[in-house]
Amino acid sequence: MKAMILAAGRGERMRPATDRVPKPLLPVAGKPLIVWLLERLVQNGFTEIVVNVSHLGAMIENALGNGEEFGAHIAYSREAQALETAGGIAAALPLLGETPFLVVNGDLYTDFRFALLRERAGALSATTLVAHLVLVPNPSHHLHGDFSLDGGFISLRSETRLTFSGIGIYHPQLFGGIARGARHQLASLLREPMGARKVSGERYDGLWLDVGTPERLAELERRLAVR
Repeated sequence: MKAMILAAGRGERMRPATDRVPKPLLPVAGKPLIVWLLERLVQNGFTEIVVNVSHLGAMIENALGNGEEFGAHIAYSREAQALETAGGIAAALPLLGETPFLVVNGDLYTDFRFALLRERAGALSATTLVAHLVLVPNPSHHLHGDFSLDGGFISLRSETRLTFSGIGIYHPQLFGGIARGARHQLASLLREPMGARKVSGERYDGLWLDVGTPERLAELERRLAVR
């Protein structure tokens, strides 16, 4: 089963640091943010990894290489301009194959056990489900949340919402209608299958940080310093 790390974003909220260094390469506790994530994936058995790159993408490729140093094989999906989440995944489909795959945002830190999602991927292959999302309790910077859980399915209806973690399993057919190279957001793509109860989900209450600002990067640095 393959995994994809989303690393093509501009990192606007991290500027001016991201004018010179792509956000996934910002250092935290002695190593780039994306390396913490890559090592976690490999520890959980994901060694075939696709990374999409755009802004300062060559720096990411130079830092990670072919992945051999980390026990992985890395392929790169290069975007002339960042294509948003769904557009980036659609562009990478030739590298991801025809079976469900894992996608993880490149700017998060977590101790989530990615290996547990292999069973979820099997459910996507055997049913009409097209995606499985991991939700987390709403952080202070996103108190309104994104989606809710309704009997194991993702819903937009409930007022009690959780935050999308940036971790999900997807069936490639979900992205079949997106022209390669087109920009497309993931939330709008998922809206219809969510209404048809074709998107399952789960809640995770363990360590998870969206490292989207300098303040949150500093918070992660503090947390890792005492571990």
